[in-house]
Amino acid sequence: MLIDALIDPRRVLARALDALQPAFALGTRIYVSWVFLWSGWLKLKDWDQTLALFEYEYRVPLLTPWLAAIVGTAGELVFPTLLIVGLFGRFSALGLQAVNVLAVVSYAHVLFQEGFAAAIGQHYLWGFMLAMLAIYGPGSWSMDRWLMARRGS
Repeated sequence: MLIDALIDPRRVLARALDALQPAFALGTRIYVSWVFLWSGWLKLKDWDQTLALFEYEYRVPLLTPWLAAIVGTAGELVFPTLLIVGLFGRFSALGLQAVNVLAVVSYAHVLFQEGFAAAIGQHYLWGFMLAMLAIYGPGSWSMDRWLMARRGS
């Protein structure tokens, strides 16, 4: 090992960083999912307020405010839960990405105003994290990986 480090330190560094991949993927899944889970929980907690927000504040295209509230809240609760445990990880990441995009679209009249750069930046960050999870998968510490190992595939 010491000889390897002296001969090719890049390989040693690559191995060390590779060993961090499962924890990093899990941390990313938990971090981005928590934001949406919390938002979904707040919507459930005060459903009358949620309906009012979808009626008067959010501008969800193609859906009635009532249906948008149900679909949005369900997406904020179901996809993050699946993503945290890594079940249907790529599908869950894409579903949560759709929720994120819809949030930006429906609240664009506020998010793209001057002074809201940090708020829209958060959505970009979450979108990037979700894209990474969709492209690379949920990692080896996931139900997807555990189920694949059990099936022998």
